[in-house]
Amino acid sequence: MGADRGGSGRRAPARSVAYAVCGVVLLAGCASMPDSGDLRGVDSTPRQDPQVRVFAMPPRDGDSPTEIVQGFLEALTSNEPHYETARQYLTGEAARTWEPERSTTVLAGGPGTESDHSGSREEANDYSVTLTGARVATVDAQQSYAPTDGQYREPVHLTRDGKSGQWRIDAVPQGVIMGKSDFQRTYMSVNKYYFASNTGPTTQAGTSAQPAAVADPVYVRRLVDPMTQVVRSLISGPTSLLGPVVRSSFPTGTALAENVDSLTPDDHNKLTVRLNDEAAGVGAGKCDEMAAQLLFTLQNLTPVVEEVELRSGREQLCSLTEDRAEAVATRGSAQRPDYLYFVDDEDRLVRIAAGTNGTRPERVPGALGEGAAALRSVAVSRDEHSAAGIGLDNKSLYVGSLVSGGSLGDPVLVSRGKTEADRLTPPSWDAQGDLWIADRNPADPRLLLLEKGAGAPVEVRTPGLDGRVQAVRVAADGVRIALIVEKDDERSLLIGRIERDGKAGGPPAVTVVEPRSATPELEEVTAMSWAGDSRLVVVGRERGGVQQIGYVQVDGSTPEASVPAALTGVKEIAATEDERLPLVAYSEDLIVRLPSGLQWQKVTEGTAPVYPG
Repeated sequence: MGADRGGSGRRAPARSVAYAVCGVVLLAGCASMPDSGDLRGVDSTPRQDPQVRVFAMPPRDGDSPTEIVQGFLEALTSNEPHYETARQYLTGEAARTWEPERSTTVLAGGPGTESDHSGSREEANDYSVTLTGARVATVDAQQSYAPTDGQYREPVHLTRDGKSGQWRIDAVPQGVIMGKSDFQRTYMSVNKYYFASNTGPTTQAGTSAQPAAVADPVYVRRLVDPMTQVVRSLISGPTSLLGPVVRSSFPTGTALAENVDSLTPDDHNKLTVRLNDEAAGVGAGKCDEMAAQLLFTLQNLTPVVEEVELRSGREQLCSLTEDRAEAVATRGSAQRPDYLYFVDDEDRLVRIAAGTNGTRPERVPGALGEGAAALRSVAVSRDEHSAAGIGLDNKSLYVGSLVSGGSLGDPVLVSRGKTEADRLTPPSWDAQGDLWIADRNPADPRLLLLEKGAGAPVEVRTPGLDGRVQAVRVAADGVRIALIVEKDDERSLLIGRIERDGKAGGPPAVTVVEPRSATPELEEVTAMSWAGDSRLVVVGRERGGVQQIGYVQVDGSTPEASVPAALTGVKEIAATEDERLPLVAYSEDLIVRLPSGLQWQKVTEGTAPVYPG
């Protein structure tokens, strides 16, 4: 069938699999299977157009045990909603107890098999096979992706039906198993949206308080009514990783109405979602939040949805358009910064207009733009009213307002590290106006938070974090943090959940929980920045490889976005959640940017480029 291979890598003859492209059904892999011997590898389908539909073929009379296993594995890669054909390879009891939705196991190549050769088992009425492969990732019952490694070995048992004499599988691992290329063809990543519950409301540009929308990425089957899949997943609640720090406006027990099988917008791009009785009587404000969650979640699906109407029974609960949704909740990717900031050749904080037109730097208003302190690195608050800067020796942290005539004052934090590399990292502002930074002092490494960029630093608890923090970036949603962590001369990118707990009027108690690797294949990550609601851009290299720039999802998967154009010598990189703005990098003593679809372009001389945050 294609490139993914298991076992020894020897390609096994494939059963018939039907492909449909633009309504034309094609048959592939019609070579016959041997009646005995090892089945060395079950090849995945090639990396084709994701819109290619794959239809599995049912078992044939007289199929051998190895052909039955082969056919079952191929049927798992089809686009059937309930794996109807795959179930035909199972006994009646096995088909009833098999739960394909429980998980999806992704292998580097297609699943290989090892047959049980103890005695002439095939001449009897039972036969055993072990599925093998190298694990890449798992998708759990909540559709949440997680990288993994190690060997996969699971038994499959077949028996001969007493009446028909046909072989069928009577013991099979729960869930679905497939190769990486089949997974990339069959599944797609979609962001569900909930609201931050542990950060308090944010205020945007002087408007009324709004909740912050948080992206919760899940994987759904690409060609199996993804819109309905995603809506059901959204209503069912957040994944366990984000559950403790987000809330949903859908009342507990809410689900699609019993008679709703599929959701499709009308000719005016309006989607009507009929809910069960648990949603009846919900207030107007809460209903608008429910509709905003749906609009944010469906924004990148086709067909396009521009308006959502929610109904329960015969009652219309509310209707919300796409433009009004932005007034209900604030979302990182909807906030466009005014400026790009960096340090000029006189060690001052300067800025240019964000986008592709800004070329002439201007000093920012206030002491940091006037050169009151020589700067190595900087961060600007998301409202672009304040800035933080690290001195040339990485020892001192300064905070000042971006207002003409403002004074700088003494450093708000001083590291006691003996060398520049053992002192302060560049800082990062969160959406609540708090400032994050790490002190790399080997004698006392700490992750710190300064409320509103002032006062005594609060040490952030980091249980489960193994290594020393080298870089910090807080997401616009305020509930996730990206950390470059060094251990044993390797630097990896970890994503953690921010939990806040503190008594009113007292210092906050802040913890970074469940840090997980987002770059399991990279040996060294040297720079990173948020580049979307659930996406980051990373500079790093694989073991023995060269430096590269790429995108990663917060769950450790690789997004479908195109890889940025190559650029050598990258020391720092900047992006923003607004994916329409260009990437910016510091490379070879220059600030450069990457407009969409073009090559890297020189902007000006300078260092330490950052967007707000």
